[in-house]
Amino acid sequence: MPPAPLCPCSSGLRYRECCAPFHRGEAEPPDAERLMRSRYSAFALREVAWLWKTLHPHHPDRARPQDEVLRELRAFAQAHQYPKLVVMDRREPDADGLAQVLFFAKVFEKGKDRSFVERSDFRHDGTGWRYLSGVALAPKELAVPPESLTLATFPR
Repeated sequence: MPPAPLCPCSSGLRYRECCAPFHRGEAEPPDAERLMRSRYSAFALREVAWLWKTLHPHHPDRARPQDEVLRELRAFAQAHQYPKLVVMDRREPDADGLAQVLFFAKVFEKGKDRSFVERSDFRHDGTGWRYLSGVALAPKELAVPPESLTLATFPR
């Protein structure tokens, strides 16, 4: 029998031991980084229900019809490949409960590099960590290699 597949979030763990319990609703990610990793894996595996569930109530997409957002997420996920994720920096929740994660997502669409660096904001909603917002930049918009950035050096 072949070994279980590695998790798309690039943690080095097997999917069943990493993001699968989150996607199956068996557990909530313990922190913002794990939530972000689970969302990357959800895009890679087309787990669009998880992507919807993990949007913070104040995220703009939550004001739109759920079916419409799910349809768009599904189309986006199906059109792209997600070979690698690099987490460069993270910030624990501040006094207002805002946590941040800086990551470099390798993403391809029909062979074209659509990779980006994003500073994501997360808040706990009483049940779990949720994606609030993000600022994304293409590597060509950066003056330095993406992997060299930190939250402090990410362009505002």
